[in-house]
Amino acid sequence: MSRTYWVETYGCQMNVSDSELMEGVLTADGYRSVSTPDEADVILVNTCAIRDHAERRVLGRVAELNRVKKSRPGVLIGVCGCMAQRLGERLMEQADYVDMVIGPDAYRSLPQIIDEASRNGGVVDIELNPAENYEGLEMRRASRVSAWIPIQRGCNYRCTYCIVPYTRGDEKNREPGAILAEIRKLADEGITEFTLLGQTVNSYRFDGWNFARLLRAVARVPGVRRLRYTSPHPNDVTRELVEVMAEEEAVCAHLHLPVQSGSNRVLKRMARRYTREEYTQRVELLRELIPHIALTTDIIVGFPGEAEEDFRETLDLVNEVEYDSAFTFKYSPRDGTPSTRMDPETFVAPEVAQRRLEELIKAVREIAARRNIAEVGSTREVLLEKRARRGNLLQGKTETNKAVLIPGPDEWLGRYMKVALTGTTGATFTGYPIER
Repeated sequence: MSRTYWVETYGCQMNVSDSELMEGVLTADGYRSVSTPDEADVILVNTCAIRDHAERRVLGRVAELNRVKKSRPGVLIGVCGCMAQRLGERLMEQADYVDMVIGPDAYRSLPQIIDEASRNGGVVDIELNPAENYEGLEMRRASRVSAWIPIQRGCNYRCTYCIVPYTRGDEKNREPGAILAEIRKLADEGITEFTLLGQTVNSYRFDGWNFARLLRAVARVPGVRRLRYTSPHPNDVTRELVEVMAEEEAVCAHLHLPVQSGSNRVLKRMARRYTREEYTQRVELLRELIPHIALTTDIIVGFPGEAEEDFRETLDLVNEVEYDSAFTFKYSPRDGTPSTRMDPETFVAPEVAQRRLEELIKAVREIAARRNIAEVGSTREVLLEKRARRGNLLQGKTETNKAVLIPGPDEWLGRYMKVALTGTTGATFTGYPIER
């Protein structure tokens, strides 16, 4: 009888993709996926280390999962991903019921790690491998509609607040032929929407290929109907890249372009390597060549040294750009990053950071709601992806990455439909199909 596994994922889309990779490795070794952790022989929690809150949440969840181990001796618990890489053996000291600590470059060896843990107890494998791109391994993909395609791992930027370069290592890019072969295979199997993934995805370089060339090549693969990428770095948004986005029909008119702050003084302390003016020049170029593009972003408030004037500049930028949505965060110190070594007197009081965050969220939501209300009454092509959590509704998204709910049967999943948008909650649209 085959052993069973359960993988639980936290964090970014790279983690989602890594979980699909882990499931593929285990399935190829004869393991079988189960629908709840209570049924699993091996429980893997794929983690994020970007913020302290994320780590505390995962530690709480792992402690909760220990009940499975108590009720069924022999069950193994593994913590994987960026938090595992950051904490290493310290994780086992904090949670002695964890059997495996597995970094992002060790997934190829999962079956061997599990075997060793079952024989000898705790195993820690957090060695970063500059050559590991996981070529030749099959993923166990959760969707038959859309696919995440990692093209890059690690990061060469060293933003002072970010733990990623230390948990995932330096940037390493996949060979373009392997990327294109993977996408051709998936397109032949019926997947039509693809998202290229990387920590700074548009910094991609490989033997004369840059990201613009790769994006154009992928857009022209037969069967690719929608193509996205995330997350880019503003420094690598070039005219060549924006021209490819404008010219290739498959490339979606949506871009998540992290800004982090609207203050040049804060951007410099963050080591973001661009100014507010350079960022807005990229925005102007995108809207000049792709007028209907939807822009989303990431913003941090309360970074060390952020004065009230700096925060007002961020609010001003938000109102200037008019983002369709934004992920907003309070600064979270991460051990090992340069920002934690800044003068303690520059750190922003928690209550001040919280007040700024609430004000920022309010501004972002008002702008997003206004932009979405303006779309009500229009018709959009929607790719139906899954059944909604509530109600007898299907959930899909537009080319500009707006979520839409419509009534309909499961047989419609995976289809593109013309949908009349009838209302919006501010973040999600309701609608009905006008063409089947």
